[in-house]
Amino acid sequence: MRVFYSYLRLITFISGVLIGVQVPHFVDQYGKALQSHAIESQQALDEFQQEADRYFNGDIEQLIAYYRESGDQVFSEGGDSIDAIYQRNQQLQQALSNYQQGLRSAYWQTFVGPQTDIRSEVVTSYTYAIQLTPHAMAVGLLLGFLVAVIMESLLRLLLLPLRKKQTGEQHG
Repeated sequence: MRVFYSYLRLITFISGVLIGVQVPHFVDQYGKALQSHAIESQQALDEFQQEADRYFNGDIEQLIAYYRESGDQVFSEGGDSIDAIYQRNQQLQQALSNYQQGLRSAYWQTFVGPQTDIRSEVVTSYTYAIQLTPHAMAVGLLLGFLVAVIMESLLRLLLLPLRKKQTGEQHG
């Protein structure tokens, strides 16, 4: 039984390490997807920005208001479309800026405050890879250690009633 328990502990630790080394790769993939969406969004906005530069001293919000205030329904709805592109671009640029502020910000942006559609896209298209960078190995070992400690603690708590029962039978 002890050999089985030792192997179970080893498997738990290795599983945690393998999961842990995926985390930096996932964060990197999220960052790349976020950057791609931000570039694409900027490209979609650029043509409207040129129009705002020509007619409204570069103020795209004035361009949007002009479209919306137009008596023509097509132009008015076009203003809503431009505003949606503009707002999306602002969100993506802010998210990318937050992501690029450092390692902690990148992890926070990926797991706590992500652009949910982009994170879902990364989850769907994620390909498992092992990056053997010092950072990935450190995260892997840390996660492996934490998973092993948590699992062993849970197992000990679950087996505690059995141990008390066995100790009571030995003394009785």
